[in-house]
Amino acid sequence: MDKGQQLSLYPLLFAPAHKDYIWGGRNLARLLNRDLPAGRIAESWEIAAHEDGVAVAINGPYAGLPLTTIHKRLGLDLVGTNNTWAQDRGKFPLLVKLLDAQDKLSIQVHPDDCYALSHEGNELGKTEMWVVLHAVPEATIIMGVRSGTTREVFREAINNGTLEQYLHTLQVKAGDVVCVPSGTVHAIMGGVVIAEIQQNSNTTYRVYDWNRTQDGKPRLLHIDKALDVINFAAVEPQLVTPSLISDEDGVRRSLLCRNQYFTTERVEFKDAAEFSGWLNGESFEIWGVIDGQIEVNDVHLEAIQFTLLPAALGAYRIKVQGSTSCLRTYVEKSPA
Repeated sequence: MDKGQQLSLYPLLFAPAHKDYIWGGRNLARLLNRDLPAGRIAESWEIAAHEDGVAVAINGPYAGLPLTTIHKRLGLDLVGTNNTWAQDRGKFPLLVKLLDAQDKLSIQVHPDDCYALSHEGNELGKTEMWVVLHAVPEATIIMGVRSGTTREVFREAINNGTLEQYLHTLQVKAGDVVCVPSGTVHAIMGGVVIAEIQQNSNTTYRVYDWNRTQDGKPRLLHIDKALDVINFAAVEPQLVTPSLISDEDGVRRSLLCRNQYFTTERVEFKDAAEFSGWLNGESFEIWGVIDGQIEVNDVHLEAIQFTLLPAALGAYRIKVQGSTSCLRTYVEKSPA
């Protein structure tokens, strides 16, 4: 990397892409003070480089450029050597979203990489995690199946309209964390706003959609593909219990989710604590402010906002004013 390119590595901020799916609402504006286009907004793609939605840089030399273009220019200097596998497929590895599930989502499942590559072109699979930002009282999600549910029982229940009795339900509240490996049947049941970190994929197989219609027609279901990929061993999974990584000098780090595609921590700051890091070219980092505000190398972020730190950035320092809570995501090793 030459000196000119090195000078162009900095914490990147983005204008998101928005999605108007039928289960969305206006809670990203009402609860998170987001500036939204008119209408029903279900998803805000915060860090996104997918053919279905791309975030556009809004700061520094790359302002006005989509993340896809920035990735093409920087390559591994952006994503890091731990993501060579994704680079080889021409993919930015991850996608970060905000979701307003004002209404319930379909009962659905996502494939793994192998199935997606075989059936969906160059699409990635989809392992994801959720951090609940807001939830109405007694809000629930569906996560996994109940004990004794088999593929045959599941298909029969779809056919005869008794599917719900085989689905595992959990109550959720603000602050809860959910890890959703590919193959796990799931749904958000309305009244929930979440931050989602996932593989860079938009492949969803619906098995049931509550008999809803869109433009007068039922939404497409993908029952055969879903049955191919559902992991019926994912029996009654539970919410994540964060595990402490460290707690020193006013900075408390807790592990929320670790899988072969990404690791996410919750980083909590007290008073005017600081955090210093070094990006040596192995992985980018994505920081999201959940509560409070931070400065990353003099780039200012407030809740709820995300920044992408290029893998070859080198030193970075995070400064806060008062108590602050962040999400920190990175890739520890190549999944290949």
